[in-house]
Amino acid sequence: MQDTHITLAHGNGGRYMRELIDEIFARHLANDRLDVQVDAASLTLDTTEVIFTTDGFTVQPLEFPGGDIGSLAVHGTVNDLAVAGAIPKYLSLNAFIEEGLEIALLERIVISLARAAIEAGVKVVAGDTKVLRRGEGGGLYLATTGIGMRDPGLNPGLGRIRDGDAILVSGPVGDHGICVLLAREQFGLRGDLQSDSASVLPLTQVLRGMDGVHFMRDPTRGGLATVCHELARITGMGIRLRQTDIPIRDPVQSVCDMLGYDPLFLACEGRVVAIVDPVEAADVLAKWRALADGRDAAIIGKFNAGPAHVVLQTELGGERFLDELEDDPLPRIC
Repeated sequence: MQDTHITLAHGNGGRYMRELIDEIFARHLANDRLDVQVDAASLTLDTTEVIFTTDGFTVQPLEFPGGDIGSLAVHGTVNDLAVAGAIPKYLSLNAFIEEGLEIALLERIVISLARAAIEAGVKVVAGDTKVLRRGEGGGLYLATTGIGMRDPGLNPGLGRIRDGDAILVSGPVGDHGICVLLAREQFGLRGDLQSDSASVLPLTQVLRGMDGVHFMRDPTRGGLATVCHELARITGMGIRLRQTDIPIRDPVQSVCDMLGYDPLFLACEGRVVAIVDPVEAADVLAKWRALADGRDAAIIGKFNAGPAHVVLQTELGGERFLDELEDDPLPRIC
């Protein structure tokens, strides 16, 4: 394939589309389950419970420090399965490519996606491509579906959350949101901060066999605060967070202070929020801190039987309600 940019012909079902699929997608995503000649995949699954998820990705820019839309698509899908207590197995991939996208850029993204899939232990077994007219897309959109098998060593569920449960986060929050913001160079700001985009499977698997792990969630769009609001609304319990215990990198906090963002509402793409029986909270913390991606993990708050509000205990000793997010502070971040 000698073309340098995507044209509408790459989506017409003919030779150009076949070459695009064969020479970029099939070549880099090759595995024994992927057959680009058919529109469905035959998969062998165990008799255990199957966990199923689907997601879409529209990040701008397509490449950013620490990742790109390709690796992000894998991590986002794998992470949704992992925090549900599953071992990810298979992915499908739909690519919506805008006319005019540089083919070299597309190939870099697919290579990155393939590498992330291998590292996460999943296979891309089905997919589809569509080419959009110039101006109708953001260069490249990806949609994924993920299938995993229920891990019998994990039993997270919303119904297991109890009064007094501890709230833990596996690392600093807001890295991804601020990294994407800096990559856009919209405000004349620069920095060396990298996205936290990564598979959280090691963070969830290390908790196998711990019955005190009641629930897990990855704080993507809307960040840590939005996860807390969702849990307060669903459980009918209150949540109290301690500002001084929430890990936030200095560059993230500095950018937020300058631009008026709250890091608690910014997306993460490689973190886990865990709701844990207080008796086992210290053990979970120790297991996470023994991992490279969990060395900055912290116990940041707890549930209480009070009204379903999210309250932040500030570093000055005061308290304030964390209002629910209404505006999107950073569009196209995941």
